Amino acid sequence: MNAPLVRRPEWLKVRIGAGENFSELKQLMRGLDLHTVCEEAHCPNIGECWGYRTATFMILGRVCTRACGYCAVETGMPQGLDRFEPQRVALAVKKMGLRHAVITSVQRDDLPDGGAEMFAATVRRVRALNPGCTVELLIPDFKGSEAALATVLEELPDILNHNIETVPRLFKRVRPGGRYARSIELLRRSKQIAPSVPTKSGLMVGLGETIDEVHETLRDLREAGVEIVTIGQYLQPSKQHLPIDRYVHPDEFAALKEYALALGFAHCESGPLVRSSYHAHEQAASADVLSVR
Repeated sequence: MNAPLVRRPEWLKVRIGAGENFSELKQLMRGLDLHTVCEEAHCPNIGECWGYRTATFMILGRVCTRACGYCAVETGMPQGLDRFEPQRVALAVKKMGLRHAVITSVQRDDLPDGGAEMFAATVRRVRALNPGCTVELLIPDFKGSEAALATVLEELPDILNHNIETVPRLFKRVRPGGRYARSIELLRRSKQIAPSVPTKSGLMVGLGETIDEVHETLRDLREAGVEIVTIGQYLQPSKQHLPIDRYVHPDEFAALKEYALALGFAHCESGPLVRSSYHAHEQAASADVLSVR
């Protein structure tokens, strides 16, 4: 894994976090003892997003039971559950004045339901304290449990997201604890269980995949009923993570967006710094999926 770092091109400039909103949001998260994927996963857009008072909440603690080759979130054995976490997330949403809240989690393979009930409880609390706020969930694969998926979908989130992350050939190396077919099946089942809930997925490029393989993955996602897709550049969090194979040019991202829209996706966000939750509300509004329900 310790391959020489590929030099970052000029089009990948990231704004460092600063400003009043950034500082206020950081204090809010610490004061409520909450975690964000923005911080834990070293997201390159944290400066921009926090500057605009948007964040992706990460529930079920900050320790993940899996060790994906691309992810900076801490790996280990989590300790118990914080039953008051959903209420604190709801309070943070209220203090931030959010109109669209994005909630994700670490992978909790130590729990019988993978944390599904905590997702459901968080949706309930957010909506109770924040009438009119839409809720997007970015869920793990729950090890393929249909019961866990049904628990989450019973709350009818406004968007149900599960990231495929990469192409079939690279899946075992990138996500050793997951399975490509299982993730596709989760997205397909989501539409079967709750047809009115829009589904979303995302993938990274620059890990060694070919454009044809990306096209194949986009076709698989569309055939599974996914409406929104995001495509972004993989950025190596540290020398211990998977190396970058190459930096994909913005023109290639534009071509991938054109291909995705031609397949019938309602919306495709494609660019070097795009992440699953980047401009999440704008993605939903552009795709007009929130008006479905």
